[in-house]
Parts: sequence; C-alpha cells; structure tokens
Amino acid sequence: MSGALEDKRTATRFRILAEIADRQPAVSQGEIAEAVGVTSQAVSEYIRALVEDELVEKEGRSRYRVTKEGVDWLFKEARALQRVAEHVTNDVLESVNEDAAILTDSVDSGETVTLSLRDGLLHATPGSDGPAIGVATTGGDAGDDVSVTGFEGIIEMEPGRVRILQVPSARVGGSDELDGDALAATCGEADFVVAGGVEAVAACRRADVSLTTWFAPGDVAADAAARGLDVVVVASVDVAGRVADTLRDAGVQFDVTDA
Repeated sequence: MSGALEDKRTATRFRILAEIADRQPAVSQGEIAEAVGVTSQAVSEYIRALVEDELVEKEGRSRYRVTKEGVDWLFKEARALQRVAEHVTNDVLESVNEDAAILTDSVDSGETVTLSLRDGLLHATPGSDGPAIGVATTGGDAGDDVSVTGFEGIIEMEPGRVRILQVPSARVGGSDELDGDALAATCGEADFVVAGGVEAVAACRRADVSLTTWFAPGDVAADAAARGLDVVVVASVDVAGRVADTLRDAGVQFDVTDA
C-alpha cells in the first residue's frame, strides 16, 4: 500500500514534494502551505527534511528543485495510490452496485446466489450456502455471464503468491543456459505463467511452457495474485527488477530465484 495512505506525515510529505515539483524552481512556501493546508513553518520544516534526505536540492533563496531520487519517490507513491484508487473504483465501488459473474448452474432473475472466486473470476451458484451472496438480476444457464447485485458477506480468498524466475541475458547465453525440464516443472505448479523479455519467451517456448502473456508481466502478476492466483513470472534479468518493483508497490508477496 502507498505510504501516503498509512500515515499523515508521509501524505503531507508527498503533497509538499508534488507542489515543489509543480512550482520549481521558484517556490513560495506560503502558497504551498495554503495548497496543502498546513502552516508555512510546517512547510519549511518539511522542505528542510526533504533536502536532508536528498529528495530536494536548494539552489538559492526560495529556489528548489526535486532531485532524481525525489522524482523516483514521487512516482513510486503515486503509482501505489493509483493502484488503490483503481481497486476502489473497479472492485469496491462497482461491486457495491452491480457486477458480473459466471454461472455454475441455471439461475432465474431474482434468485439468490452464492459467490466465489475461481480462476480469478467471480462465479455464482444457486442458493445461499456461502459466506458471500448476492441476487441475480438476469438469468441464464451454466457458463453464462449473469448480473449480480445486493452483495452481502465476504468472499473467502487467500492472496496468491508470485515467483520470479530469472533467465540470463542473451549476451551470456540466454535460454541456452537453462534446464528446460526444471523450468517446465516449476511453471507447472502455478495457476498460470507470464513472461518478460525475449530470453524468457524463448526459454518458455523451448521448454514447451504455455504462456498467458508476455506483456506487462508485473501488472498481470499483481492483478492475478490479488485475485488469489499463484503466478510464475519468467523474466530476463533486465526485466526481473522492474517486475519486482511493480509487485512490491502493489504489496504482493514474491520471491526471486534463477530459472
């Protein structure tokens, strides 16, 4: 989760650093104080701390610039905030009103259904036996998509885990350096496999590993893990670090080993 949502000081620090980035190099502490809703003295103390932490550099009287480290920190926090906002918008708020589910059996409109997650997708079963229920607003047969509203309870779900398998870069051997059988065995334990980098795709193809996608592996893995799925990310060493950063920002548990 974003640190800006965990404590007030980090939230204020985030807003002040963003204001500096927006106004640099001429920075009025009074204007920042008004925008953020704190005193000018508080802004001064925060800026002093930001300079000490090398997130901001002072160029002269009332002249400041955000450093590369400051930009990286802002980007990391903003991305984490964006993920939270997307979750609230797409998962929480939409589910309060209406959502779609796949039927496991025939259902009529107005019938109560039990909700569960299977393969990362919402499923609806006739009856009210589960801890999470809703009311179907459309009907259909098994396998059909149905609209559900009136949600009650909580869907039981354990977050999934992600394992990153690093593939050597092509300049030092790439997929030629891997044990294809071992790679296939590890990938076979996951709900699905994604790849990042040409070397990783080549390694999976040589090992006859079925890939879900090789685009945005970090985002895909984070979303899947949030829905209770275990994911293997086969990634070149050049991509593995970026995948790890994405997962870390999303609060997803993961480990990294060589493929």
